[in-house]
Amino acid sequence: MTRDIIDINDFTILVEEAKVNQLTIDSCFFDEPIIAVAFYGSGNVDLTVQFGNKKKAFNYTKGLALSFYADENVEFIHSVSSTKPLECIVIATSTATIDQLPNHEGELFGEMLNQLMNPSDHYVEGPSFIMTPEMQSIIDSLFNIKYEGKTKMMFFRSQITTLLSHFFGELASLKTEKIKSPEREKLNLARDILLKNIDNPPSLSEISRQIGLNTFKLKKNFKELFGVPVFKYLQNERLTLAHKMIRNQESTVQEAAWHVGYESLSSFSNAFEKKFGYRPSQIK
Repeated sequence: MTRDIIDINDFTILVEEAKVNQLTIDSCFFDEPIIAVAFYGSGNVDLTVQFGNKKKAFNYTKGLALSFYADENVEFIHSVSSTKPLECIVIATSTATIDQLPNHEGELFGEMLNQLMNPSDHYVEGPSFIMTPEMQSIIDSLFNIKYEGKTKMMFFRSQITTLLSHFFGELASLKTEKIKSPEREKLNLARDILLKNIDNPPSLSEISRQIGLNTFKLKKNFKELFGVPVFKYLQNERLTLAHKMIRNQESTVQEAAWHVGYESLSSFSNAFEKKFGYRPSQIK
């Protein structure tokens, strides 16, 4: 388990990562009231937020962007396992310094997360959504920085700023979107079905049947919500997982291709190069 705390201007950045062989419970508190956004990477860890006799559980966190207010009475509990490692970046600022944030960031927090500015409880949940592919790519890059020293910190600072920009941009678009909450839940279920069957996904018609949404609406609104068509989303997730397996030396190129559902190594390599700009054999 690694936990790094980095101060950037008036933001505190908490970077948490854990890979374990057996179930491990890890918890943390903040020592003052904060407003924050948590971004979860590919680990898909379980999260429980506990305050007093109240509890909120998140059982599928992969790709989640979660905004919240929390004071020192709130405990954040991660249940980490070999199949659900932890990758989380929290961008937080104290409620006392919101007005001092640079570059109009304080105004953005006040406008877009106004329900967190005057909290009614120890923990108040703000808007949350599944990150866009661009945001997920940033999170992945932050957990795999190849630079060192001052160059590493320069890259980290720039990516955090870009990540916040994407977050508020996506939040603004969600406020005006036409997809209603019940249908959004069905689309999130479709995404979960894809990710749980990444090597052998069901057909569009089968997914439509399982979530209770016709194929036309599934295709149209999935793209609107997640930014890409259904099977383009699946391909991105397959290639991202394969990249991680090869990079961490968990699998050979051939094994990674098979694991994510590619029968042809050449098709896998071509798709991989188109997404990342280099062949899987070039990963070091």
